[in-house]
Amino acid sequence: MSKPKIRIRGLRKAFGNNLVLDGLDLDVAEGHSQVVIGASGSGKSVLLKCILGLLRPDEGTIEIDGRDVVGLGGRALDEVRAKFGMLFQSAALFDSLNLWENVAFGLVQGKGLSRRKAREIAMERLAEVGIGEELSTLYPAEISGGMRKQVGLARAIATEPEILFFDEPTTGLDPIMGDLIDKLIRKCTRELGATGLSITHDMASARRISDRMALIYRGKVIWNGPTAEMDTSGNAFVEQFIEGRTEGPIEVDFLQEHA
Repeated sequence: MSKPKIRIRGLRKAFGNNLVLDGLDLDVAEGHSQVVIGASGSGKSVLLKCILGLLRPDEGTIEIDGRDVVGLGGRALDEVRAKFGMLFQSAALFDSLNLWENVAFGLVQGKGLSRRKAREIAMERLAEVGIGEELSTLYPAEISGGMRKQVGLARAIATEPEILFFDEPTTGLDPIMGDLIDKLIRKCTRELGATGLSITHDMASARRISDRMALIYRGKVIWNGPTAEMDTSGNAFVEQFIEGRTEGPIEVDFLQEHA
């Protein structure tokens, strides 16, 4: 594996008595697409928020290009985040901006581009994800959930980031639209030469977009390897998760999950 773009060691995060991340280690190789899978409540979202600097871990290091970013703030954190692009679970578009303005937002506010130049780039990015110019002046409320994900992806790649993050990219989508979004994710990541890190519990999506997969259980990565080797991993936790069985080493608290 090539050098890690993201290197995480000993990451711990608790909320009161609830220990969510328990000494988690993970390397994400430069130029690779890494997917983190795990059941609801396993720590996937907390991991992502720690990397993005939205949460501060209690212990451990998170290195981006060899620089520990834990505890950074202000301009130093902004410099790191300038390398990031993010597709949120709900797309998180601005309701008051039309589609091209949503895509151009980071270019104007973050990069200081003129509105005219930002619109040119936004139109190019929208075209790359299958949104034509005739739709570019619509507002988020006027388009489907799948199209909102397409626009969210266009916004994520607009600044040509080095690292792309995807938070449950197919949640709420029908299987056909989910497949389209996954293909666009692979296409855009490869064309940018970006490193990808996704979190999901959708195994079909995870297989489509990943080079490597890591399984989190009780706050730790208990398996990490090439996606092609997952079905023959011999790991009982992996086998249970990908087969969707309640029986196995992964304990399912039925009452808690359905409370």
